[in-house]
Amino acid sequence: MFSFLHSSDLHIGKRFGNLPEDLRGRLREARHGVITRLANAAREHGAGVVLLAGDTFDTETPTPAVLRQALGEMARNTPLRWVLLPGNHDSLLADQLWSAARGVLPDNVILATEAAPLALGPDVVLLPAPCTTRRPGRDLTEWMTGAATPDGAIRIGLAHGPIQEFSEDATATNVIAPNRAALAGLDYMALGDWHGSVAVDARTYYSGAPEPDRFKHDRPGQAMVVSIAGQGAMPTTTAVTTASFSWQTLQLPLLASEDGVEALKAALPEPFARRQTLLCVALSGRARLNGRTAMISLLEQVAPEFAHLEIDTDLLGTDCESDDLETIDRAGALRDAADLLLAESLDEARSGDDRTVARQALIRLFSYCEAIDR
Repeated sequence: MFSFLHSSDLHIGKRFGNLPEDLRGRLREARHGVITRLANAAREHGAGVVLLAGDTFDTETPTPAVLRQALGEMARNTPLRWVLLPGNHDSLLADQLWSAARGVLPDNVILATEAAPLALGPDVVLLPAPCTTRRPGRDLTEWMTGAATPDGAIRIGLAHGPIQEFSEDATATNVIAPNRAALAGLDYMALGDWHGSVAVDARTYYSGAPEPDRFKHDRPGQAMVVSIAGQGAMPTTTAVTTASFSWQTLQLPLLASEDGVEALKAALPEPFARRQTLLCVALSGRARLNGRTAMISLLEQVAPEFAHLEIDTDLLGTDCESDDLETIDRAGALRDAADLLLAESLDEARSGDDRTVARQALIRLFSYCEAIDR
């Protein structure tokens, strides 16, 4: 039985420039810390090798500190062996990165920088397909079909890139043959690029990123523990959670007649989990004007409890009735402004953009008036 840990897309050194500055350092440290979490998962499940299927580093020019500290952490977790495959973010075009890595390479770290068989054991051969550039424009796994390995050896493919619609890069052209495992007689194909865990077939898996970095996949970061009894045997896979942060999208469809605040309270993550949670609340459907502002107010109140909180109201329609305008004022300039904005927001003769601006202005006016009343 040969057991190993399959992971990818660590993106160590990612800067997270679109997030608040005080959060960036925490997220960068979590990416470095995932090396230890992968090592712990491997040891716990009896795996002696960790295969990293590309994008170990976020860029082709990580700082010396990022590179040395990552390799140092892998060295500290000996006797585990680590195999690093160049991905599209840290491709072979990064001569400086890979030459620097070779200069300080720990004994238990292997750089899979050549499309050539690598022996992982007496009867286990790895067939890596390192990314030559960010967009190679061809199937780099093609060489695996016909690659000679010893009789009876377990054949494991290691590659980084999209299969069919599974791509993190909308412009990707180097589409890997989805049946490469069958074509090349592989016992397992370990893939990276797609940040969510996906079983392409019984022998082909995307491990997913061990530490999420976006709301796109909306699931815990994880890695795959894989065991293969021998050549031709079906692999057994076990997903293990490895993330320290959770990126969640809370979809909350609403009816104008329901209490959105209570629905939101019931759906929010438990308080004990919020510090390590980045949350996007996507409100949709219809809401009364007062209900909408109450939900936004609630989210603004709880936002400091979360690592990060975003509010998406693009698909939330707002209904306004006369008693809503009473909250703004019964008469006078504010009420006149509210009446005018309401009329403009409903005026089909106006463009959609103009109606949206009027509706947003009315919502803003209503929220200001509510804040003053409180």
